[in-house]
Amino acid sequence: MKNKKILFWVIIVLVIGCIAVIINKPTKLGLDLVGGSRLVLEAQTTDTVKKITSDNMDSLKFAIENRINAIGVAETVVQKQGDRRLIIEIPDVSDPQKAKEFLGDTAELEFKRPVQTMSGAEAWESTGLTGKDLKKSLVSTNSQNGEYVVSLEFNDAGAKKFATLTKELVGKPMAIFFNGELQSAPVIQEPIIGGRAQISGGEGGFEYEQAKNMVDLLNAGALPVPAKIIEENTVGPTLGADSIANSKFAGLIGLAFVMIFMVAYYRVPGLVADVALIIYSLIVFSIFKLIPVTLTLAGIAGFILSIGMAVDANILIFERTKEELKEGRSLFTAINLGFDRAFTSIFDSNMSTIITCLILYMFGSSVVKGFALTLAIGTIVSMFSAITVTKNFMHLLFGTGHLKHPEWFGIRADEINTAYESEDTKRENAKFGILD
Repeated sequence: MKNKKILFWVIIVLVIGCIAVIINKPTKLGLDLVGGSRLVLEAQTTDTVKKITSDNMDSLKFAIENRINAIGVAETVVQKQGDRRLIIEIPDVSDPQKAKEFLGDTAELEFKRPVQTMSGAEAWESTGLTGKDLKKSLVSTNSQNGEYVVSLEFNDAGAKKFATLTKELVGKPMAIFFNGELQSAPVIQEPIIGGRAQISGGEGGFEYEQAKNMVDLLNAGALPVPAKIIEENTVGPTLGADSIANSKFAGLIGLAFVMIFMVAYYRVPGLVADVALIIYSLIVFSIFKLIPVTLTLAGIAGFILSIGMAVDANILIFERTKEELKEGRSLFTAINLGFDRAFTSIFDSNMSTIITCLILYMFGSSVVKGFALTLAIGTIVSMFSAITVTKNFMHLLFGTGHLKHPEWFGIRADEINTAYESEDTKRENAKFGILD
């Protein structure tokens, strides 16, 4: 009982923490609920990419989605328009300039070597080593002067290219261009075999924010082809305020009917389940705010569906508990058996849901991903709510008592059988195999 009381207070502290998160952290809403910004990108041809193909556009769309989602702007809508344009809609960002900051620069990291033009002037030519060959980058400091630098680590193919280039350019500079601007042009003193390099930021070095911004863009992935923003504007929510209000009202009505049903059918355990359901909702909503999850109408639907699944787990548990009570089990035994025997069914059904959510998240569009994410989080938390919270409350209320009021569990006294009780058999009957 002492452990159960400790667990109860742990749950109370968790609830208080969740309420604090919900109050203090803002809720991120999707484009269909709050509107946002709309950008149109147009793919540009280069010396190496003479024609924009469908594969180029698919790769560009994938790279843009990854770049935006990597910095936490989920539920973006990225779709192709025509042969070489992408429409990007970013929720809850009404300033187009801010939307461009979320999108990041569309230029690439390039390494160039010195050449002489026909007129004898010096220029830089591409070496073929770009941000596509990068494995990762991070902000570090120069051990000699303490200035911020960007450290680069290339992938296997990039490391081979870099080693070959540094062998060829010993005693010569190799320029590093970012956003089309020269960042530094260090002279190669010796071949660099390890596949690592640094961008120093010139004589003055980088400010920390400059270096961090560069690292974020590099780690977000290089674009397969350059792209230019040709249009920018704001968009309103695709659902009106009335639709949003009606959706909230419908959700509250549905939740209220479920809670009323649980109390009407399961009585006191149903009331316990309702309290656990409120705790479940607080935990899930606080997780949404901490991640943060961008809520669209599809995401809210996933959340509401997971509430139904949380109730379903309690129904399985209470039905098994009622069966054990009807068999004449003690209240403590019936509660434990109800939870233990329902657990397998709950676990199997929830794992099936989680696997489905994982598939939807991996292969679905941004709206489908939002639905899958909210449903998966809700399903995982529902197992904690049903198995831990409800069980703890049931033990604290009934775990050490006797079933004096069967109607509290929604059963009648005449439905309860007498449990089997073993008694000693008389010795003279036992030797003839006769049991009393």
